[in-house]
Amino acid sequence: MYRRRFLRRTGGVASAAAAVGLAGCAGVGGEPDYDVGMLAAAYQPREVTVSVGDTVVWKNTSARAHTVTATDGGIPDDAEFFASGGFDDYDAALSAWQSDFGGRLENGDRYEHTFTVPGTYEYVCIPHREGGMFGTVVVEE
Repeated sequence: MYRRRFLRRTGGVASAAAAVGLAGCAGVGGEPDYDVGMLAAAYQPREVTVSVGDTVVWKNTSARAHTVTATDGGIPDDAEFFASGGFDDYDAALSAWQSDFGGRLENGDRYEHTFTVPGTYEYVCIPHREGGMFGTVVVEE
């Protein structure tokens, strides 16, 4: 992704104006090695916009276990389902979480997915769904 490449080239130190411009895109704390952090009950940022072919990296930045799971009907028709744990659909991910916390990401764990179909992708943290822990990835051509 371009923002990570920019931050790598500048050694992670950008001018104040560039840092402000990238604050919502560079992940929590502006770190160049992930795009979405996981707080106690929220993804940060809640929405990211990327280009077709880009990989989004999520990192659990909290002490609580989380998942990244595409929602039923929340991805484009031709898109590949995605979930931490590698499940084929939402029901399989939910069942695995309920039986043995399958797909969980502990503090410091990462999950990544490459988006190949343009559109809007909605995802959720299964254990914190009731608390409103949802996120969105917008993939543009």
